[in-house]
Amino acid sequence: MLTTAEFLQYTQWSGIATLVFAALAILAFLFKWGIRFRLVGTTGFMLVLTAGLFALSIVPLSRTVIPGAVRYTLVYDNGSNQAVIATSPQISPDEVEATLLQAASNLYSFGRGGRNGDNQLIIRARTIIHPEPGLSIPVYLGEARRSLVSREDQNLSVEIYPEKFAQLPKSDA
Repeated sequence: MLTTAEFLQYTQWSGIATLVFAALAILAFLFKWGIRFRLVGTTGFMLVLTAGLFALSIVPLSRTVIPGAVRYTLVYDNGSNQAVIATSPQISPDEVEATLLQAASNLYSFGRGGRNGDNQLIIRARTIIHPEPGLSIPVYLGEARRSLVSREDQNLSVEIYPEKFAQLPKSDA
């Protein structure tokens, strides 16, 4: 993944290219070249590209990595205050806790708005078990609650449901 410093370097090169195209467009109008309007369009495109690269150079793109967290898939997100992640059925309570902490950090966004009055983002972890062919049952293993207002939430809470782990299939390892 590209770093913000690399995006800043690309922004500089794109800015230089934008200035070159702008100069060419001015020359094209002065000398009435046939491609003058295409050069105006190219200059406008380069301006948009440069602005986008600049935005990427000031916003970090990194994700939080919590030791012990396992891979998860975001299966539901209402964009506001609720999200559900799916994990493998071969998971331990400690891994669920670490994964919920990682998801709580990665799913935080300034654009989320709380509809539930207490401004809490609720992230639930679930897995699917298949007790018999043709039957799938979702099993919720835990949930995390974090603030929708503050990125550095001091009141982040994780609740694990230990009784649900008895329903999970035993691993063959």
